[in-house]
Amino acid sequence: MADLLWCNTAIFLLASLFLADNATNIEALKHSHSRITNQPYRTGYHFQPPKNWMNDPNGPMIYNGVYHLFYQWYPNGAVMKVNEIVWGHATSKDLINWTPHSPAIKPSRPSDINGCWSGSVTILPSGKPVILYTGNDVNNRQVQNLAKPKNLSDPYLRHWTKSPVNPLVTPNAVNHINSTSFRDPTTAWLGRNGRWRMITGSQEGRRGLALLYTSRDFVSWKQSAKPLHYNDGSGMWECPDFFPVGTTTSHGVDTSSFSVSVKHVLKVSLSDTSHDYYTIGTYDQVRDQYVPDDGFVQDVTAPRYDYGKFYASKTFYDSVNRRRILWGWVNESSPEKDNIKKGWAGLQAIPRKIWLDESGKRLMQWPVKEIERLRTTQVKWENKVLKGGGSLLDVHGVTASQADVEVLFKVSGLEKADVIEPGWTDPQLICSQKNALSVNSGLGPFGLMVLASRNLEEYTSVYLRIFKASQKSKDHVVVMCSDQSRSSLDKENDKTSYGAFLDVSPYQPISLRTLIDNSIVESFGGRGKTCITSRVYPKLAIGENTHLFVFNNGSQNVNVLSLSAWSMKSSL
Repeated sequence: MADLLWCNTAIFLLASLFLADNATNIEALKHSHSRITNQPYRTGYHFQPPKNWMNDPNGPMIYNGVYHLFYQWYPNGAVMKVNEIVWGHATSKDLINWTPHSPAIKPSRPSDINGCWSGSVTILPSGKPVILYTGNDVNNRQVQNLAKPKNLSDPYLRHWTKSPVNPLVTPNAVNHINSTSFRDPTTAWLGRNGRWRMITGSQEGRRGLALLYTSRDFVSWKQSAKPLHYNDGSGMWECPDFFPVGTTTSHGVDTSSFSVSVKHVLKVSLSDTSHDYYTIGTYDQVRDQYVPDDGFVQDVTAPRYDYGKFYASKTFYDSVNRRRILWGWVNESSPEKDNIKKGWAGLQAIPRKIWLDESGKRLMQWPVKEIERLRTTQVKWENKVLKGGGSLLDVHGVTASQADVEVLFKVSGLEKADVIEPGWTDPQLICSQKNALSVNSGLGPFGLMVLASRNLEEYTSVYLRIFKASQKSKDHVVVMCSDQSRSSLDKENDKTSYGAFLDVSPYQPISLRTLIDNSIVESFGGRGKTCITSRVYPKLAIGENTHLFVFNNGSQNVNVLSLSAWSMKSSL
């Protein structure tokens, strides 16, 4: 009897192991059958769910060597319904190839029945990950909830269990919290006295707030008397992110790290503008207060991660590769009816390594190194001259609709640069008024024309312009633009031109890297000092009919010291 029982048990265990090992493959196959393919605007190597609407990245992490990306997902269509939003889930071994899974969290309890909104993952000292997220409750109040993995032995953590004591934190008349402006808890950090801290975004009138909460057990949370930080007049602070950065290294540091060689970053997504803004400063652990460094204000004057279409971003510490990685949601620029026709909307920008530059006044960003594994055919140039007055060179031999391009420009004749007008303080306005066709305008515009048709009926230009600070000054101002005003013959698309100042010396070579992926153009100027992301939907420049050009429409010659362009494989 005992032998028979042992035999039956062994058979059961083997069957269980077989099912567990193959569950991921079965689930991936199930999703792949419904995956939208063969559409010209679907990206090849940027993250998108198989179909339907996606927005904020949530709770990215690495656990037991597997990367996890959760995200806001509407499973029933390409137009979001906030009261039905779930946590989509995908896993990867390399941040590039992703396996989709069933939603990790879905509305099911009074504390989240009207939507499981954004949040974060915290890795506890035991190594166990836990999720804090905002639920829109039965009364349409925004409350904070907790979820834990159902089975830690599952390498993909596909199933999550909600805490029976949810909601952990609620708005009420005593704490003066607006119940419709109280969301998006951050990754928590361990502070003094062994207490956990986390913040949520909120507003009181026009005052934007990072409300601070503390806990000993990660279940019972108490609101601090003062917020971590606030700013009058900035409106609702969504998707806050608070993390340390090293002052002497480009390596990332754990969220609970504190030392003399660490500064802190507070990022908020301003609902008024739909842009992300960050400040760099000091976190006082005793007073639990964050103070931005001189020159930083947590409002629209603060620097941005990305000066194009990029919102609701979230970072996490990759403990295996000692780096902090940034994710950001990139929305569509097409009308709603087009999204419905496509069957999907939204994607994630390429994950970026993020670190503090040597000046201590800027965050640097660069696509994760894993993306380079997708490079295939390479085209390489050296020391080509783009003559002034209008030069256009076709980069042959690369898949122009799906490419990675790195260029190093060298300019001369800086005394011939135009003088920047005193009122030109808005680089986006400069890029809108002085576009890529501004011939004989001094130094620039010069750069790339991407997703371009053969005869330039359509193109998106990513370019640089150099100005003198004044007539007599030897100082110069460099402007980086991403102009999509001629990106498509379709008149209904958003064709905003984006711009930013690029803090580089024009006396040195200037680098520009652009990732092109069918309908997204991500550009990095000055080795990641400035980033601009655009979404474009050409009608002619699609697939094999797409061209890539290098151009110079300024009056002065520009030298292309080097150009490397790679065709990019699609990820899985």
